[in-house]
Amino acid sequence: MNGARRLQPSEGGGFQPGVRIGAVGYLNARPLVYGLDRQPRFHLRYDVPSECARLLHAGAIDLGLIPSIEYLRGGRYAIVPDLAIASDGPVASVAIFTTRPIADVRSIALDTSSRTSVALVRVLCARLFKIDPVLESRGPDLEDMLSRCDAALIIGDKALFQEPARGASSTRAIEKIDLGESWRQLTGLPFVYAFWAGPPQALSPGDVATLVKARDEGVERPEALAAEYLEDAPRWQPLGAEYLRDNIKYYLGEREREGLELFYRFAAEAGVVERTQPLRFFNR
Repeated sequence: MNGARRLQPSEGGGFQPGVRIGAVGYLNARPLVYGLDRQPRFHLRYDVPSECARLLHAGAIDLGLIPSIEYLRGGRYAIVPDLAIASDGPVASVAIFTTRPIADVRSIALDTSSRTSVALVRVLCARLFKIDPVLESRGPDLEDMLSRCDAALIIGDKALFQEPARGASSTRAIEKIDLGESWRQLTGLPFVYAFWAGPPQALSPGDVATLVKARDEGVERPEALAAEYLEDAPRWQPLGAEYLRDNIKYYLGEREREGLELFYRFAAEAGVVERTQPLRFFNR
């Protein structure tokens, strides 16, 4: 997507600007953006989660699929109601890979693509794992990360399709600790990784309805979306479809909100963010 914003007809006549949308390029976002590339009002670009947040904070996009922790770090944003990337138990694509028992971990390399997951690691270390490791930001290369630290946080497709035994030259066994499962163990609640957010004036109720419709149609097509996304890796397509169908939840209901607000409170108490703030939503 280029920087220009095309003008689109509005329902009441005249013209209104299009909506610049920053979406996450991972497989897990595909149900949320289903068909949006055919909507002339929406102009999509794809990035890693941390870049979606940076672009939104900079005003370079109007709506971003941002890491949930970034809601507390940007402007006065509104959230698109009922839409999220969440899990209620194992998520499969947000994990710590460790060469030793988690209680013995003294250093963790952190995937620079992530912001919410980094915050979640800090919360889980303090409240569940009871450790205080040195944290080091690095690119998501498991072998390099584990050559420098006891454990590594990796998110997204690299975590989902990671084969630790092949990805690290070390002969040490590598354990994958699923952070969605760890959060539910700690709280009994779902975890919300990302959602659509932007300035309150960015979307009309019609835009919100379009985004909800995209989600509703996308979640009905896990096999087709996985096959399209993983066209060049057919052996991973069944796992991709299972992941979209069983691991990722695309709704921001009452329990998800409860989990999100608890995460914000824990993050503030851990010093990850300065303060929490109420959840605000676009009108439907």
